[in-house]
Amino acid sequence: MLIGKIYNERVARLHLSSTMKQAAQLLVLTQASDLVVVDDEERFLGVVSEGDLIRAVLPDFEEVVNARGSLDDAFRIFLDSGKNLAGESIQRLLIEEPITVAPEDELLKAATIMVQLNIRRLPVVEDGKFLGTVSRADVCWALLCKNV
Repeated sequence: MLIGKIYNERVARLHLSSTMKQAAQLLVLTQASDLVVVDDEERFLGVVSEGDLIRAVLPDFEEVVNARGSLDDAFRIFLDSGKNLAGESIQRLLIEEPITVAPEDELLKAATIMVQLNIRRLPVVEDGKFLGTVSRADVCWALLCKNV
């Protein structure tokens, strides 16, 4: 079975000018763990992950400890960091060359990548253009429901 038969075309997208706040809002709305970044012509630029957003706002705990700070101090830094970074562009968090699949790839390829690398969703890209994503749920549905 080919990825092109099951991938999801209705995927939320970000542009490089999007802010970290917009990315966080989209993560909550879509319940995705990664967001696709495209340009105005739908060319695939990369992804931004929820993990990278969290890491961007985490305080440097070693720095807090060295300054004899407390857990309360670290928490305040964490909150302030979120407020300060909310309006910044996602560009610095962009993963520019993530693993992608093509519509003509076999579903087994996507499933293997997802399991071996613990990836939940893969961008489907053809000739540099973003087409959609294939998720673990899509693979399960295709194999256990559609293939019956």
